[in-house]
Amino acid sequence: MFKLIDTHTHLYDEAFKNDREETIKKAKSAGVIACILPAIDIESHKSLLETESLYKGFTYAAVGLHPTSVKSDWERELEFIYSETSKRDYIAIGEIGMDGYWSKEFIKEQAIVFREQLKLSSSLNLPVIIHSRDSYDEIFSVLENCKSLNLKGVFHAFSGSKEIYERLSKYGDFKVGIGGVVTYKRAHIAEAVKDIGIGNIILETDSPWLTPVPFRGKRNEPSYLLYIAQKLAEVLGLSTEEIAETTTNNAIKLFNLQ
Repeated sequence: MFKLIDTHTHLYDEAFKNDREETIKKAKSAGVIACILPAIDIESHKSLLETESLYKGFTYAAVGLHPTSVKSDWERELEFIYSETSKRDYIAIGEIGMDGYWSKEFIKEQAIVFREQLKLSSSLNLPVIIHSRDSYDEIFSVLENCKSLNLKGVFHAFSGSKEIYERLSKYGDFKVGIGGVVTYKRAHIAEAVKDIGIGNIILETDSPWLTPVPFRGKRNEPSYLLYIAQKLAEVLGLSTEEIAETTTNNAIKLFNLQ
C-alpha cells in the first residue's frame, strides 16, 4: 500500500456534506494518510475547523484569505486571520495569492492581502499555499517586495513552465502542487514536471474540483490521488511507489507533519 498525502483538498466544502465520512474512508483505503485543508475566508472557516476536529490526525487546517474572496471587507478578513493565528496553531497560511482570471476589480487589494499574509507566514515560520491563476506578473511583483522574508511553501495547481518555477524558486523554498490537470490531454504541466523534478513536487487533488481522468466531469475526492501519482510515474518514468514515497516525504518536510 502506497502512503500518499493530499496537500490541497476542500473536504469541508458543501460538496461533501452528505458523504464526508465515506469519502475519508475511501481515501484511507487508497493509501491517503493525511489531508491539508486550505482556507478560503471567514464564512467557510467554521466548517473547515469542524472537519479538522472530527478527523484529527488525518486532516490539518490552514488559515488564509483566498484571492477571489478579497472584496471591500478585506481588512476585516485579514484581522480574522491575525486573530486566528494568535489563538491556535495552523499547519500553513493559505490559500493565498493572486487571481486575475475571475475578476481584476480588487487586484490591487489582492496584492496587499497577499503581501501581508506572506509577512505573517514568515513571522510564524509557516509554509504558504499559493494560488496563482493568470497572475504570475502580479505575484512576481509582490515576491520581489518580500524577498527579504524567509519564505517556503507550495504553488498550488501549478501550471507554469520550468522557467517560471526557476524564477519563483529565487524567492523561497517552493514546491509545486500537481493534481488532476496532469492527467488531461495536452496538459503543458506534464512536460514541465520533467524539468522541475520529483524532489520539488507534492501531490494534491483540489477536491471537489479538478478531477483527474478517468473521473473527469464528476466530483473530485482525495482517493483519486492515486491516479495522479500513477500518471506522474508514467510521465517521469518512475514507479508509482517512488512517486508516492518522494512526494509524501516532501509534504511531511514542508508542512512539518509528525
